[in-house]
Amino acid sequence: MLNTASRPWWNSQAAFRAMLWTFAGVLLVYSAVPIANALLGESIKDNAVWYETGQHVLRGEQIYPTRDQHFPFMYPPPAALLLAPVSLLGQTGLVVALVLLNIAAWIASILLSVRLATGGWRRQHLLVYAIPNLLISVYAWSNFHLAQPSLLLLALMLGAFVALPQRRGALAGALFALAAAIKAFPLLALIYLIARRSWIAAASLLISLTFLLIALPTPFRGFEQARTDLQRWTEGMLLKYDDKGVAQRPERSNSWRNQSIFGVANRLLRPIDADDDRFVAHTPIYVNVANLSFPTVNRIILGAGLLLGLIYLAVMPRRGQRTIETDALEFALFFLLLLLFTPLSFGYLFASLLFPFTVIVSRLQERPNRRLFACLIACGALLALTIPFQKMAQAYGNTFLATLILFCGLALELRAAEK
Repeated sequence: MLNTASRPWWNSQAAFRAMLWTFAGVLLVYSAVPIANALLGESIKDNAVWYETGQHVLRGEQIYPTRDQHFPFMYPPPAALLLAPVSLLGQTGLVVALVLLNIAAWIASILLSVRLATGGWRRQHLLVYAIPNLLISVYAWSNFHLAQPSLLLLALMLGAFVALPQRRGALAGALFALAAAIKAFPLLALIYLIARRSWIAAASLLISLTFLLIALPTPFRGFEQARTDLQRWTEGMLLKYDDKGVAQRPERSNSWRNQSIFGVANRLLRPIDADDDRFVAHTPIYVNVANLSFPTVNRIILGAGLLLGLIYLAVMPRRGQRTIETDALEFALFFLLLLLFTPLSFGYLFASLLFPFTVIVSRLQERPNRRLFACLIACGALLALTIPFQKMAQAYGNTFLATLILFCGLALELRAAEK
């Protein structure tokens, strides 16, 4: 399907150069828009929150209000600490710095994805680069436009997965910890490390995260303030989930924007308004196919989590059967589970699909596979529904379903690769 016996023009040196120039043009446009907005005094989206948070840290002020108040900044305390020196550059300087960070993270994610999928750093088939990035380009744009760190998190976790097979467990654990200190959900990697008995990496993750959460902020915030920051964030974010929604965004967590199992299950199985425009008069959107209680929905979510987790464990090869090929599939399945079960999975987070798509295209290029090709087409078709039917398609969970299809397809592929 994607395999070719000879080297056609679209995999030639000229085609590679054209692809690189096109990618450079995309980076230029993606970077220019937020920088231009900052220079022209237009909305700079979440950059404004990042700047104010950094300034709060520099002035020794509170980062998080009490639990009953809205959190402008929802990320863990170390993320606020990391923003403090960047905020010294001013709002425009911060925008430029974060844009450059996103550029570096995207490039690193591409190279690391190809390295894990193919086993080598050297240039691979053009389609292995082109198709995955085309499919996630809109999610990458959201990271630039909204100033989100999903590409950075992806690069850090891919770096950890590159380190693991090389027996650099301490480095892998530290990279996972840094990702979790920026946004909490990568902490779920601890479950994977325990399942794989990667004890050094698991210990490194816990030690590094403890350092980032407590030891690092203490010289700047003081021990008591560092403890208060962590306590308030934990109560307001990690431990806040009820029938109205998740954490600090109840109006969004059950809306069409959230493509995690928590958002999709609640709006499909309970009569909840799937539109998050709470402050403007609008006609409510209901997409539920059942009218279940909140505890029942949570039991279904828990059951689905256990089922998919057991499937993952069942298809994971034994230590002696692991290869570069099976590791790539195994790591891709991990990213898909993260996207499915992160409580708040908004569009920009699905830039992480870059790696699973790279694994699929690489396998199709090497060994054409009808089942895997059908999986890729079905996933692409579901994601494309967002273009003409953005709100309704996502209300019914098209991105969630596409991710679930990818999980099923790659799980079957991993099982077949062991035989």
